[in-house]
Amino acid sequence: MKKIKLLVVDDSILFREVLSRFIRQDPEIEVVGTAGDAYSARDMILKYEPDVMTLDVEMPRMDGVAFLRKLLPQYYLPVVVVSSSFGQKQSALDAGAVDFIQKPLARTNAEMHKFASDICRTVKAAYSSHGSKNEPESVPDDHDVITHTDFSGGGRRFRKSDAVLALGASTGGTEALEQVIKNLPADCPATVVVQHMPAGFTKLYSERLNKSCPMEVKEAEDGDRLRRGLVIVGAGEHHLRVCRDSRGYYVSSRPGEKVSGHCPSVDVLFTSVAESVKSNAIGVILTGMGRDGADGLLKMRQAGAFTIGQDKDTCVVYGMPMEAYKIGAVQVQAPLYKIADIIQDQLI
Repeated sequence: MKKIKLLVVDDSILFREVLSRFIRQDPEIEVVGTAGDAYSARDMILKYEPDVMTLDVEMPRMDGVAFLRKLLPQYYLPVVVVSSSFGQKQSALDAGAVDFIQKPLARTNAEMHKFASDICRTVKAAYSSHGSKNEPESVPDDHDVITHTDFSGGGRRFRKSDAVLALGASTGGTEALEQVIKNLPADCPATVVVQHMPAGFTKLYSERLNKSCPMEVKEAEDGDRLRRGLVIVGAGEHHLRVCRDSRGYYVSSRPGEKVSGHCPSVDVLFTSVAESVKSNAIGVILTGMGRDGADGLLKMRQAGAFTIGQDKDTCVVYGMPMEAYKIGAVQVQAPLYKIADIIQDQLI
């Protein structure tokens, strides 16, 4: 049976070590890591991909509530807040925590054992209600539905050497993007990606993809040149745009105001691709909350690009792809595990 991967975050090294020791006695939970502050937790989330996180409120550099407000809209993870500050309970729940557990006043062996049992029970409930929704589900063959909208232009073909592939995602997108990119060949078209993530996360995420995918993957730097076999991931708090000069395509990566509620914004990326690349592009919108990317994908389609949207059944959150589909931006809607094949079918 798959164990629930748990990350324990608390500023007290003694408390997190004692708590971890008790939790490890539960055969259904694996403590994959511990962290003493929000910045260390950020790194470990991308390194270990935990199913659930326990989080203290009072921590150095950034308190737990602020971390929740920054993290959860862009990288959803069930979080159980564990704190002695009971007055912060409502703030933690308002920020997105799934539950709040108060630390025991006494730290006797018996009290800690009971406390750890409560933690384990709550972690399992959090995973069952929230975390397990992020697990990929096997879908029967008769559900392999690929929907072509009117004038889908399914016969269009692109040359790998000069096409641009643009992908956008939000909630649930880290896993979805990895699945698509891993299934593309090492000589894939020049690829640009926006995943809603805070600053710092995007560099770690790019490094993870670079290790797991057949092509080179890097975080965007202003002026990077696009080329076949390279995937460029938009940096947190920087808008990613594709530009063109006499030498070909390159990216602009610069700070800016939020667009469609985000920086980087998928709308900004897709709009720049529509303007600079026009019909020689493929746009893909994946799982995510809200509607960032819908208008930009429509501009891509209107410019002659081929556009793909993830279907409802395989999305963690069917928000961004739904909004794009509703306004006619999506030519082909398909399950996540079919998208890489569809992209390759368009290439020569």
